[in-house]
Amino acid sequence: MIFDTHCHLNSDELYENHKEIIKSANEKGVNLILVPGYDDISSMRVFNLVKEKNIYGAIGIQPEEIKHTNIDKMLELFSLCKDNKKIVAIGEIGLDYYWEKDEGTKNKQKEIFIKQIEIANELGLPIIVHSRDALKDTLDILKEHRPLKGGVMHCYSGPKEMIYDFISLGMYISLGGPVTFKNAKTPKEVAKEIDLNYLLVETDSPYLAPHPLRGTQNVPGNVPLVVKEIARIKEKDTSEIATATFNNGCRLFGVKYED
Repeated sequence: MIFDTHCHLNSDELYENHKEIIKSANEKGVNLILVPGYDDISSMRVFNLVKEKNIYGAIGIQPEEIKHTNIDKMLELFSLCKDNKKIVAIGEIGLDYYWEKDEGTKNKQKEIFIKQIEIANELGLPIIVHSRDALKDTLDILKEHRPLKGGVMHCYSGPKEMIYDFISLGMYISLGGPVTFKNAKTPKEVAKEIDLNYLLVETDSPYLAPHPLRGTQNVPGNVPLVVKEIARIKEKDTSEIATATFNNGCRLFGVKYED
């Protein structure tokens, strides 16, 4: 069994056909899927998607979406998490400086990130962290505002030297399609270095399709390719990687597979 711990079935690209996409993933051995929100509209869709069997969700404001998100609506949605046992995390949240150079906007990202960590702690939920070109600030915030239920560094793109800094704060490390790219030296180094007890796998569908499907629309049924490449790098059986990451995801998010 495989757990795709980060799949945007709530995206415009996948939402309309999500039932068929889930069925196809199940046929390929992907038994659990977690769908994170990234703004108010995608987070509202999560509440509908988790009605499906073995689909779990998270809601949050992704840093690039802060300017376009209805904050009042998000606060209303956060209040609904208490009564929905299939909303199992707050995310995706974090920092993204890739395009953003304005210091005022960066500070706003930090403010919203911290606020959502506080909400996660109030609700007793882990967090799903998006961090791009902002790893030091992300780590500093997590140290100062520690997530009480831990979380995951989604699609981790940082160096292997930093993974245990995050793990020490209760964070798991998740790898997706980039670990399969032929020129992806850093994700491969992370895959080789990391203790299996702290590793998750994901697709980040519809983005970052793994090799040899790079450049196409990604779907959760592709996550076995991520598992296969990690197994090759770590010189282990694919079943061992699948089982370990599945169990890690279930433990972090407090979920279980329903037969």
